[in-house]
Amino acid sequence: MLLIDVNFDHFQILRAIGKGSFGKVCIVQKKDTKKMYAMKYMNKLKCVERNEVRNVLKELQIMQNLEHPFLVNFWYSFQDEEDMFMVVDLLLGGDLRYHLQQNVHFSESTVKLYICELALALGYLRSKRIIHRDIKPDNILLDEHGHVHLTDFNIAAIVKEDLKATSIAGTKPYMAPELFQSFEGSHPGYSFSVDWWSLGITAYELLRGQRPYVMRSSTPANEILQTFHKVHPSYPAAWSLEMKSLLRKLLCIDVQKRISCLAELQDLDYMSDVNWDAVLSKQLPPGFIPNRRRLNCDPTFELEEMILESKPLHKKKKRLARKTRDQGSDESPQNGQLQQRLDNVQRDFIVFNREKSRKAIVDSETSELSMSEKNKAIEDGQNNNVEPAAYLSG
Repeated sequence: MLLIDVNFDHFQILRAIGKGSFGKVCIVQKKDTKKMYAMKYMNKLKCVERNEVRNVLKELQIMQNLEHPFLVNFWYSFQDEEDMFMVVDLLLGGDLRYHLQQNVHFSESTVKLYICELALALGYLRSKRIIHRDIKPDNILLDEHGHVHLTDFNIAAIVKEDLKATSIAGTKPYMAPELFQSFEGSHPGYSFSVDWWSLGITAYELLRGQRPYVMRSSTPANEILQTFHKVHPSYPAAWSLEMKSLLRKLLCIDVQKRISCLAELQDLDYMSDVNWDAVLSKQLPPGFIPNRRRLNCDPTFELEEMILESKPLHKKKKRLARKTRDQGSDESPQNGQLQQRLDNVQRDFIVFNREKSRKAIVDSETSELSMSEKNKAIEDGQNNNVEPAAYLSG
């Protein structure tokens, strides 16, 4: 079976469901397989103007090498002259920010399971040398059964063996203390432990409906650093001692004492009753199941796409055809330098097809297998009349 490259025409656009930092998301159905996905599309011109192309290309590069039960996995990427497209797992349970805004109360056992599932994702990312750098309720999506999936690798960092990251990235209220020291100019660098701090802030917020430290994106770095040393988060009496102890270990200012890898979390007494294989295979049912009869997202996205969007997706085909027709009359608004940058995007964009790469792996394994069987048959033929080597018995 020949797998052709996937493009925009292979999908049926169903509805808009969200808006990312510089892209929009809609639900699509692949016409041949009838499978449903989420499709993120980013306008090239906007990305170039806002200097965001590098982040998009880095996210594509990172995501094509990842696949895990608790990530939002990447399936296809393609481009046309207007947009870059990324097609990923469709998770209809909504993000945790949405549910917090709907005043959902998350029980301690539910949050404990979320921590376990996200910890497995972080353990996997560490094995790939990736720091996510933006763990927060907005970037954690639920599937229809209520399991968590980490998304948005837009500001993730790949760290080389034993090196640290130094550039500042993240969402301030979720960023670890060591990140703010870099703002101060001391630049000690940081590593995977920043994600575990963010996990602690997120878990606290899910349990309490508010974060342990009050800060805004506009709060200066030196004030934030002082806050960490002056303010001691309060832990409600109703929470179990074990949960409080776990959160204190995640929200530990001293990086050396903070829980910052999967093994350290698994060693806690609080986790001794956890069957990690069952967690990984999603056999433990979460305490909160999103409403299946409704779309767990803000309905205004759909209205915006229909009413406010100047270049709606469902009219793309006609628009591009018209553009090609009009190309003769040279009315291109782009100056030379901008056009050059758009051409670079066209050149550097990574086209990806997980179906194709999976088939390639299966094919190469099959051919290796048949080759080794062939070789074995030859060896067997040769060995029929060979005396067993004496030294083998010793």
